[in-house]
Amino acid sequence: MGRLLIVSNRLPVTVSKRSGNLHYDRSVGGLATGMASLEHGDQLWIGWPGLSSEKTNTKDCQKIKTHLKKEGCVPVSLSSGDIRDYYYGFCNKTIWPLFHYFPSYCIYEPKLWQRYKRVNERFCEAVLDIAEPEDRIWVHDYQLMLLPQMLRKHLPEATIGYFLHIPFPSFELLRLLPWRMEILQGLLGADLIGFHEYDYVRHFCSSVHRIAGVEHTLGTLTVEDRPVRVDAFPMGIDFEKYAHAREDAKVQAKIDSLVRKMGRRRIIVSIDRLDYTKGILHRLEAFDWFLTRYPKYRGKVCLVIVAVPSRTRVESYVDLRRQIEHLVGRINGAYGTMDWMPISYMYRSLPFDELVALYNVADVALITPLRDGMNLVAKEYVATKVDPDRHGVLILSEMAGAACELSEALVINPHHKESIVEAIHQALEMDPEEQCSRNQRMQQRLSRYTVQRWARDFMDSLEQIKAQQQKLASRKITHSIRAHLVESYRQAQRRLLLLDYDGTLMRFFTQPEHARPDAELLTLLTKLCSDEKNEVVIISGRDKETLTNWLGNLDLNMVAEHGNWIRRRREQWQCVEGMVHDWKIIVRPIMELYVDRTPGSFIEEKDFSLVWHCRRSEPDLARLRTHELRDAVVHLTENLNLGVFEGSKILEVKSIASNKGTAAERWLHQEHWDLILAAGDDYTDEDTFAVLPEDAFSIKIGQGGSRARYNADTVSTMRSLLGLLTGAVSEQHDTSTTCSV
Repeated sequence: MGRLLIVSNRLPVTVSKRSGNLHYDRSVGGLATGMASLEHGDQLWIGWPGLSSEKTNTKDCQKIKTHLKKEGCVPVSLSSGDIRDYYYGFCNKTIWPLFHYFPSYCIYEPKLWQRYKRVNERFCEAVLDIAEPEDRIWVHDYQLMLLPQMLRKHLPEATIGYFLHIPFPSFELLRLLPWRMEILQGLLGADLIGFHEYDYVRHFCSSVHRIAGVEHTLGTLTVEDRPVRVDAFPMGIDFEKYAHAREDAKVQAKIDSLVRKMGRRRIIVSIDRLDYTKGILHRLEAFDWFLTRYPKYRGKVCLVIVAVPSRTRVESYVDLRRQIEHLVGRINGAYGTMDWMPISYMYRSLPFDELVALYNVADVALITPLRDGMNLVAKEYVATKVDPDRHGVLILSEMAGAACELSEALVINPHHKESIVEAIHQALEMDPEEQCSRNQRMQQRLSRYTVQRWARDFMDSLEQIKAQQQKLASRKITHSIRAHLVESYRQAQRRLLLLDYDGTLMRFFTQPEHARPDAELLTLLTKLCSDEKNEVVIISGRDKETLTNWLGNLDLNMVAEHGNWIRRRREQWQCVEGMVHDWKIIVRPIMELYVDRTPGSFIEEKDFSLVWHCRRSEPDLARLRTHELRDAVVHLTENLNLGVFEGSKILEVKSIASNKGTAAERWLHQEHWDLILAAGDDYTDEDTFAVLPEDAFSIKIGQGGSRARYNADTVSTMRSLLGLLTGAVSEQHDTSTTCSV
């Protein structure tokens, strides 16, 4: 196994320059901890070291590279302009507010978008400079959403994972972004795309479907010629580190100091980065309301707010700090006394020993972000409550990703201030036994799914999807298989070609009638039919009138309605079985009801079937209605000789006396064939594949399980293959030509 290349905006080592000297500070964040836990041989971390290129000369650059190399890091150089337009610009004035459901804060400037692309390209160059074929590449977060596809373009066989550490918005929000398609295409360059919780997975799959037209099956997307997995991996914490922090003498001294200072007052702790997504103003207003509604707690409770400085150069953050500090001052001025201030406010980060000491003494943790990808503070607080009494209550916003795991917390709507007030009151009044019970259940979960487990699970899933890709690749039509097929085609005196139409020779259209054969396809079929060694059979689900109208002038055989109608060359259409329409009287009203309930859907009637189309309908609604309609129709037709089949954006009810397989057998048994080629794209073509001899060349268009021996990626791939065959008979039959295919 090769190295693990971790790519993120920032390195786990921050470089700064003070008094002319370089300083290196190691990060102790959750991501660095998780990466360090991986048993993955060599690791290299690629990212920006925190110092702009203007602040370093050539000598400094070399020193930084040398030092970081010892730390397993590779620096990416960014200028002050990059930092301004890429990080403080597009990342934090466009992506951050949009993905956190604050569209009014967004700006959409092409200049910032162009800088974002250029910086992603720079990261791509840095990875390409060191990447080796066996390396695994793990890209992190919203600053590098274009990078996976950039890497894929240069390293088509690379193993690439991507994890987003912030929420992924719903389609309705993402569609506001002018560059939404480029962002999605960038992410789809990865083999595995990870999010903190399933809601984000659902939003991503929905957006990809609506914007890029890529569908998913159980979280797996088919992108070009490979499956891409999308899944939820809730990031954990280093549980043992927080659970046993109290055993450290330095931490215990901080705890004792806080207990002496606070006395018997109850402590509510609130720790966040200073960010408008964290709901700090809402929290303060709710606490103000709490002191008004429950005056008995005045002088007996203290709210400790720690606001860690963040994006200090962004105007909206400067304004937010001003509002918070004004509100803190107003509340303290309204309720404070000579010996008690209701709010203790700190605008700084806390070292680890002070942080865990505060967690330990806090009776309540008030964590109420308006939107948060995960929120590890909530998990850290719960992890510290492992002393014998386990006292402490977590109040948590339902808008935080952590709420899915920490359901025993008091989960509230952060926009509903009254619910926050009542949650504070409930927490302060909660029975100690209930506190212990709630915390114990959450701790059991957190101790199992740690940040180390998170990292391992992601890498294991990346290996699994890569193995799945390799398995599918073994079915792909490779250079050697194409050469073998061409040679077999040349040598064969009698050839049978069984070809589906929609999804095989012609791509799907929103309006089925628009799938009329184009000039290229007509030319291709004409060439195939003009060879007297070929017997060409179009086996389609289309009705016979449409096939006659589109292909009737060609010298080929046609099968309509999945085998119920057959027309041999130069003959008339023949019905395989007697037409019975009684069942349509039962089924059609049900389908019509679902047409009324599903805008964009319609019914197509054929001699032997009724087809409900929903390709033009809203995707989620279409999926729901398809399942509902299927259940309703199956119940009605269970005693009839009918089949109910769910295809690509359709639900078809048809007679099952005949199918494509029984139709194909009419030609298979007609004579001895030196070469048989069959191609199709959906469940109806499996009947054809099932009756073929083992040595036939059977091809499924698209991914997924099939009886076919091989897979072709797209309609274009299949057309190119047939074009190769039509050209092969006119070439010289020699070894050099065969090898060049």
